[in-house]
Amino acid sequence: MTATQGDLALLQDPVAQRLLGSREPARLAYTWTDGTPRVVPIWFTWTGDELVCGTPPRAPKLKALAEVTDVAVTIDDSSAWPYKVLLLRGIANVEMYDDVVPEYARSADRYLGAEQGAALISQMRGQPMARVAVRPTWAAVLDFETRFPSALSL
Repeated sequence: MTATQGDLALLQDPVAQRLLGSREPARLAYTWTDGTPRVVPIWFTWTGDELVCGTPPRAPKLKALAEVTDVAVTIDDSSAWPYKVLLLRGIANVEMYDDVVPEYARSADRYLGAEQGAALISQMRGQPMARVAVRPTWAAVLDFETRFPSALSL
């Protein structure tokens, strides 16, 4: 039986798995303190349960996430048709670290390659960082072959 849009079982879909392991940046959407929406591109690591990002401890999004923890995330590959998209909704949890967040170090390796990733992380060692972990509560996959946006579904 095929999982329906919104079902967390879609995180096991091959399209979702490919995007969760890709070098595509995630787009993290959150609500600013004045109630307006904001979206930022961000590196991430998928742990199997959470989408984890590292960010500087003074990043503006942390102020907003302290008030409203509901977020949305998209990861998409729009480099060639048919486009592939993973949509998530979830709850963000922020923890402060005295050093580089381990998942951020893994992201640096994935996005930059082992050598450049290690060089970047070595420059950041000893600096505080915030760990933003998004635990999905809803997931959808669009592959524009078998799964389309609801407005296009037949």
